[in-house]
Amino acid sequence: MEILWVLTALVLFAFVLLPFLRRRRGMIEQVPAGHPDAADPANYGFVLTEELDVRMPGPDQDLLDVLDVVQRTQDYRAAQQLLAGTETEGELRWQRVQAFAGAASLELRQRPGGVSDTPGGQWLRVWRTEAPKDAGGAAVHAEFLVQQAWRTSTPGTDDFRIIMEEAKDACGQAALLAPGDPIPYIVELSVARGLNYSQTEFEQLWLKILDRAPAHMGAHLAALHYWCEKWHGSRETAMSFAEAAAARAPQGSLLAAMPLFAVFEHLPEVNLVSGFYQSEVVSKAIHGALFAVHAARPDDPMLAHVRHLLIFFLVRAERWSEAMNQLVHVDGHVGALPWTLSPDPAAEFAVYRALAVAGYEANGGSPATLPQ
Repeated sequence: MEILWVLTALVLFAFVLLPFLRRRRGMIEQVPAGHPDAADPANYGFVLTEELDVRMPGPDQDLLDVLDVVQRTQDYRAAQQLLAGTETEGELRWQRVQAFAGAASLELRQRPGGVSDTPGGQWLRVWRTEAPKDAGGAAVHAEFLVQQAWRTSTPGTDDFRIIMEEAKDACGQAALLAPGDPIPYIVELSVARGLNYSQTEFEQLWLKILDRAPAHMGAHLAALHYWCEKWHGSRETAMSFAEAAAARAPQGSLLAAMPLFAVFEHLPEVNLVSGFYQSEVVSKAIHGALFAVHAARPDDPMLAHVRHLLIFFLVRAERWSEAMNQLVHVDGHVGALPWTLSPDPAAEFAVYRALAVAGYEANGGSPATLPQ
């Protein structure tokens, strides 16, 4: 298979996909924006790179429509109504809270405001002012502060701590407004990581989430970060957490894919081990994630997250057909790991898509043989 990677690299160069390749934690970096697709997406019905949606991992048309209204009119009420009608304990509400907070944060970064200019994200400030008892607005505001801390300051600095302390207070206020809602506590998981909660404090917070939403995949992914080696745990602790979640996963739950996320969080900066992605540890995690995807509800909001990470690992493991089977389900949206770690998520995704197509066709595959 080595010759396949060489030939594919030549194709990518020919199409000006990459001025050079540099691998870091298994990622392909330095991909210029706006390049044409070497994978010829039209043959497979794939979306052109420049048309890939980087905002979400999968489709949520209601959210997109509301975001368009809110950002165009700067009126928060459509967002308020959407969250009020979204199931409290479900994954979808958490994703929508993140999306609204992220939109406000991005607006503020693009338009910080000034003497004669209204700052971006003003609709969120108005929301909190006009509806201070609204649980949805409180949750979005708490998540907005968390995202601001990570995006605008450096962990360990005074600025970072000040914003995170404010976020912690906002989480408490949101929790008081909706005692049964797990989201304020899920938001606080990121605060716990940033403010260096002790393991005892973190476990107390985690128990509050388990009481409200024990199978919440988004919460488990947020908690996994805390237990990772680069934060407050270790490789072994993170994997134990992920495997325990997978072991107690109810039928149809995507928690069975948690070990794959733990493996990803501990990928070596530079991989010098031949066959690493075919190793027993990685293969077992891939198998668990594939099982989870097969058993999950087609409308599970977290399904796209797992499929995206599977594409990364399946391509690296040279399991081309399986990678293509995942691609047909998520192509068009790239707002998920691992692509969001790249400065250009769409371009990063397009490279892996091109590699999957090249590998698939080199082994006899074609658009006619790919299940839709």
